[in-house]
Amino acid sequence: MPDTAPSFAVISGAQVHRALDGNHKQVVELVEAAYRLHGDGDSVNPPSYFLRFPDRPSSRIIALPASIGGEIGVDGIKWISSFPENVAAGIPRASAVLILNDHDTGYPFACLESSIISATRTAASAALAADWLTRDRGRPGRVGFIGTGLIARYIHEYLAGTGWSFDEIGVHDLSAEHAAGFSGALERSGSTARITVHDTAESLIRSSDVVVFATVAGEPYVHDADWFSHNPLVLHVSLRDLAPEVLLGAVNLVDDVDHCLKANTSPHLVEQRVGNREFLLGTLADVMTGRVEVPADRPVIFSPFGLGVLDLAVGKFVYDQVRRGGELAVVEDFFHELRRYG
Repeated sequence: MPDTAPSFAVISGAQVHRALDGNHKQVVELVEAAYRLHGDGDSVNPPSYFLRFPDRPSSRIIALPASIGGEIGVDGIKWISSFPENVAAGIPRASAVLILNDHDTGYPFACLESSIISATRTAASAALAADWLTRDRGRPGRVGFIGTGLIARYIHEYLAGTGWSFDEIGVHDLSAEHAAGFSGALERSGSTARITVHDTAESLIRSSDVVVFATVAGEPYVHDADWFSHNPLVLHVSLRDLAPEVLLGAVNLVDDVDHCLKANTSPHLVEQRVGNREFLLGTLADVMTGRVEVPADRPVIFSPFGLGVLDLAVGKFVYDQVRRGGELAVVEDFFHELRRYG
């Protein structure tokens, strides 16, 4: 137990960005370690809680409580909102904070701006999956992005930052303006790939070896399994783009079975249709530990629900970086009643 009064710090988005900038490989390794700890049972990751609004059906706020052991050793909760109509107003769809709690006392010791942390752990997870799930296939030369928001940008950044390069990058979005904006961002990133904006999802999928879904779709709109007959790797980050018939013709992997098969995700819709979970090969941790082998004769679809333990791992990394840099902004007297009898 500590012999000093607990302290509480606030870490801004600018500080988060500086702590993570350029550390792509280190963050991906951290996410891999968190997946392994979770796969070994050294974590607590309860179901996420969805706060929905009858007057705003497209919006939601999600609470992700979690605890992770190992060298990370921290508890906490992410509170993240998704308001898609923000985009039309010129501000990002998602906003979030992350609270970190001390392992020994339970006291919260930091509040971090977490939209960047959330995007980072999502992108690092996608890059990690792309690495492990193409090891027996060879590095693909063509990647396609369906949905061109912040998450797509971060996924491309983490692929590039961990050594991936592509000959072709495909882009598709329902908004021509957003597709053009993302294409411009790709060009400014220094990518030498040929960038093609596709008018349809089918065109992009058929011409990509890796397909990234990063949309805000609430229900499936891709129904034809034949679009995937060339056996691409599909990073199904947005979880609700693919109809059951597409998944039933593919090899399916998730980050956590119980978490992913709920809330009408595409895998959950498959379970509801067939009445079992036999369509799942396993989890990414199963692949990393050799418990399962990924066949190469079908499309491979990775559908990550997004685990709170990943947010904790990245958030603790940020906190440690800021503290070591001497930039920790501590809120004095945040905890006031610290003496039991006054």
